[in-house]
Order: sequence, then structure tokens, then C-alpha cells
Amino acid sequence: MTTDMQGKVVLVTGATGGIGKETARSLARAGATVILSGRDAGRLDAAVADVRTGATGSVEGLSMDLASLQSVRAGARELLERWDRLDVLINNAGVILSGRQLSPDGYELTLATNHLGHFLLTNLLLDRLKASAPSRVVNVSSTAHRGARSMGFDDLQSERSYSAMGAYNRSKLANILFTRELARRLEGSGVSAFAVHPGVVRTGWGKGGDTRGGLNLILALALPIQISPKMGAAASVYAATQPGLEAHNGAFFQRMVFGNFGPVHQVQPSALGRDDAGATHLWELSEEMVSARH
Repeated sequence: MTTDMQGKVVLVTGATGGIGKETARSLARAGATVILSGRDAGRLDAAVADVRTGATGSVEGLSMDLASLQSVRAGARELLERWDRLDVLINNAGVILSGRQLSPDGYELTLATNHLGHFLLTNLLLDRLKASAPSRVVNVSSTAHRGARSMGFDDLQSERSYSAMGAYNRSKLANILFTRELARRLEGSGVSAFAVHPGVVRTGWGKGGDTRGGLNLILALALPIQISPKMGAAASVYAATQPGLEAHNGAFFQRMVFGNFGPVHQVQPSALGRDDAGATHLWELSEEMVSARH
């Protein structure tokens, strides 16, 4: 059962459907003021109206495209103007793309959406999170990070070689490393950071992007083992609400990799995901990348 969230303010990115919307729904029913962000105005309005049904807390929308650094900056400014506190930031938005595409800022789109946008958003909201402490940042990663053979610092933009799963796996490893370095930097601030694997979830993931060919086949074959978005939201809700998690700052949580068996529990990320030097290097590169584009 979700902890009472009365008086708490939560932002969920990528909340117009799937895991994000179900995460928002659970937290709104627990009494939180929940801000849903999404890039499509029509879908965002529909999601807000849907989540308001049964909510005991306020439900609002915030237009923001995580692939665009300009949009992220504008979204952060609007949030800071409209709400005087932020207790939980859930970085949920994500894409997978069959072919290499570029963000409006000229970055490889999977990395831009899944990592860079959330890196910038989190940093823009850190002062408000600190002022609202104890508060939390929850990064939706994936067990797919274990498939990354390296972070690929020598080809971070996949210019020399691109594959859909390779780019996705590295972006999910980036989520883990970002969480690790963020937790280290936030130690003693009252803000905790966690990463979660939601499971293999039956959502629109991969369908609103550019998936085709072999990737579409893989997604279709995975259907029998996929769980519902409501079940998939459990790990995010757990990391956002479970009392006492502050003692596990930087931790990675999941249920079973496949299915929805057993309670949400802490697991070790891959060896690459525990690379402190890599986490620091990614942070420094990310700072340069988001400050180089306006």
C-alpha cells in the first residue's frame, strides 16, 4: 500500500501513458499533488483528466519535451514559478529508436531523451528539492543496462556505430551512473536518489518512436512476458514513497526481471553500473553537453 502523500508535490516525466501515467495515478490517489509532464499537449490534457478520476490530491499538467534542452529549461522555470516545493522527481520518460536520429540540439536522440534531458531537469530543480527535504529523485532505468558492454565514451553519440538496443542499453546504464553520482553529490543534503527497473511492461514503449524491422519483432515476441503498466509502476512508487530508503541512497530497485513476482527489492547493478570513475566522467561530460546548448 502506498504511503500517505498528503502535502507532497511530485513531478513525473513521460506521464501521458504507460508506466508514467500509472505512477502518477497511484501517487495522486495517495494524496500527492502530482504534476504530469509530456510533450504532446492533447495527450497531456487527456492524461491529466484521466488521472484526476479517483485522485485525492491535485493533478496538473506541465508541457515539456525531454529531448529538447530549451523545452526542459522552460518546463523547469514554469514548475518553479507555479509550485513552491518539490518532494519527488520521477524521471520516467524514455524512447527506443530503430535508426539514429538527432535531438533539436544535435545529440543522438536516445541519449538526449533518456539521459541528458533528465540530467538537466534534475540539476535545474535541485535547489527546490533541497528546500523541500527530505525529498527524492527516482530515475527509471532498466535491467537492460546489463547489456551495455561499455558506456561508449569514445562514441557517446553513436556516430561510428548505431544499434537500437545498443543505444538504449547505454542510455539505461547512463541512468544508473547518473543516480550513483547524484547520490554521492547529494550526501547530507536531505535529497536521496534511486534507480529502478520497472519490469518488462506492456506499454506504448517503442511504438511512439521509430521502431521497425527486427526491433518490432523483438517487441512483439516479448508480449507474453510483459506485465501491466500498473504493475510496472510499483518500483517507481516504492522508491518514491517507502519510508527509510534514505539509508540506501544511490540504490537500484526492482521486482523480478520478468514478470511481477515478489516484492520490490534492492539489487546490485552491473559492474559498469558500479564504476565510480565512469559515473563522475559521465556527469562532467553531461554538464558540458547541456551547457553547450541553449
